[in-house]
Amino acid sequence: MSASAIDVVRAVESEHRKLEQVSFVTEHTIHGGIYLRTVRIPKDAIITGVLVKVATNLIVVGDAIVFTGYETVRVTGYATLPASAGRKQIFRAISELILTMSFPCDVKTVAEAEALFTDEVSLLPSLADVDRHRIIITGE
Repeated sequence: MSASAIDVVRAVESEHRKLEQVSFVTEHTIHGGIYLRTVRIPKDAIITGVLVKVATNLIVVGDAIVFTGYETVRVTGYATLPASAGRKQIFRAISELILTMSFPCDVKTVAEAEALFTDEVSLLPSLADVDRHRIIITGE
């Protein structure tokens, strides 16, 4: 994404912080050298992501309008998308939306994985609220 496209997302993010925030569960899995992060977004919610600094795979289930930096696209049903490093996106959930991001890494904790994929860790939902997170970490 270009710097100007990221600025657009930041402007939307700034305005939306003034509104009531959506609560959702984040599911984390670290297994087989892969980190997976799944969020379930309620219908009609608009979310902005952190600036992701690594290339990932993104699985989208549902119906959403996505600002990619170059265009706004509608993703419907089930889609597996190659997602480039250096992105900060906007998702508008037309239906309940499930997003799963994954990337290879050699980490032992969610905090380590988060630090690998973004420098905006402080913008992520806090792991202190354990009721809003499900974590699976295996030794494999």
